[in-house]
Amino acid sequence: MNTTIDLRSDTVTRPTPAMRTAMAEAVVGDDVYGEDPTVNRLEAKVAEVLGKQAAVFVPSGTMGNLIAVLSHCNRGDEIILGDQAHIFMYEQGGSAAVGGVHPRTLPNRPDGTLDLQQVEDAIRGDNEHYPVTHLIALENTQNRCGGRALPVAYMDAAGALAQQHGLALHVDGARLWNAAVALGVVPARLVAAADSVSVCFSKGLAAPVGSAVAGSAAFIRRARRMRKQVGGGMRQAGVLAAAALVALDEMVDRLAVDHANARQLAEGLAALDGIDLAPETVQTNIVYFNVTLSGMDATRLSGRLAARGVLINPTGARRLRAVTNYHVSSEDVATVVAAVQSALQEAAADDAVSVAGIYR
Repeated sequence: MNTTIDLRSDTVTRPTPAMRTAMAEAVVGDDVYGEDPTVNRLEAKVAEVLGKQAAVFVPSGTMGNLIAVLSHCNRGDEIILGDQAHIFMYEQGGSAAVGGVHPRTLPNRPDGTLDLQQVEDAIRGDNEHYPVTHLIALENTQNRCGGRALPVAYMDAAGALAQQHGLALHVDGARLWNAAVALGVVPARLVAAADSVSVCFSKGLAAPVGSAVAGSAAFIRRARRMRKQVGGGMRQAGVLAAAALVALDEMVDRLAVDHANARQLAEGLAALDGIDLAPETVQTNIVYFNVTLSGMDATRLSGRLAARGVLINPTGARRLRAVTNYHVSSEDVATVVAAVQSALQEAAADDAVSVAGIYR
């Protein structure tokens, strides 16, 4: 039996038995022709859940964000987004490389938001020297800001600002489900002011593959063209869509368990000497923490934890990220806290022996 506790990401989740059954029994057709009934059912359901007119199924969240940007912008246009945004940090610069869309980054605040006054100030005027500002992108939850959920009032204000200036608002909602559960609102309310939104089924919802982009019917018609352009046309994709349908029906509400486990983890880690963490900032399933022990860095701590059967990724010289997920229980969290404490104590003892050797 594999006893490893994997907190590297919620992408490590494996499909549930109900998903495997649904995949095996899925009614399929050629999705490029629009003839896969299971994909069509998923797209209609996503549009309904997000309060949009239409949706399109895509293999990944990165592709979803890319085709959304390509659908909103022309070559040489500009997108305003956070300097910690997934689109900017982790998507191979696809918007610029593929679409020729210029990124204008602004600092994300600790709560994941952008200062809307700074956003307004960054909107370009009508000047031939400048790219044309066409799109604002937000991320909810904001991964690199600790999985923070951007509240409804902020999302509404961002949408109003975009509309005031004739811009579009796209929401990278890879973990929008987590934000909705944390804030106690339906997902559609969080993106009511957005022109488009991408959502993921293969993170906390545990489906094996897939994301979707939702927006107006006209926008999604263009998004389908962009999906084809970047190689995202799929055939009998109902096998994948079936798992995503189960994910939407059965896995959203249980995200509250992941959030509770993340808070438990944060409180346990914060109590350890050598760890710097403010547990009150943990809202969803993502826990960032810093190691402060002299002579210890994030990579060394990650390695010591791996030797103890706990997988946590370093994300900086002293920063690590742990993500609770469907396969991690409250008991596992207690085991992780004990493993971190043991690793730190071992490192401190090793350091003490090394220092003693110097003075012999």
